[in-house]
Amino acid sequence: MVNHFFLDTSALIKRYKTELGTTWLKNLIVAKPERIIILSEITIAEVASALAALHRATAGITRTQRDQAMALFLYHCETEYKLISAHRLVIDRAVTLTQAHRLRGCDAIQLATAVIAKETLSTEAFTFVAADNDLLMAAQAEGLKIDNPNQHA
Repeated sequence: MVNHFFLDTSALIKRYKTELGTTWLKNLIVAKPERIIILSEITIAEVASALAALHRATAGITRTQRDQAMALFLYHCETEYKLISAHRLVIDRAVTLTQAHRLRGCDAIQLATAVIAKETLSTEAFTFVAADNDLLMAAQAEGLKIDNPNQHA
């Protein structure tokens, strides 16, 4: 059976910056034919923003570390992740989700993408992975199985 995992940026960034939950997340992502890692295309901009913020932070990462992490992430987007675009159906669902849950705009787009992906795949083997409690609560309320890498120290 194929297991689908939708990763929000709050979880995925742990692959590119060592922090709580990194080991668990890397073990989850390890390329296995029975696992498909799904991302919203907006994750590309969110990861770029997160890496840039890490570079700008006091005692943050170097420019070289930022650029290497970004290059590795983009390579993984081409080779390991299934990207889903944020088309109008996703945006419309995100708008509805913002009215029902405590979500920021990009989080609503992430969740809408995951909900639509699960509906399209018609599978029970689908887990929404994030390190954001508000987002996880909303995902669970929308009927998604959830997991938080921060719970796997």
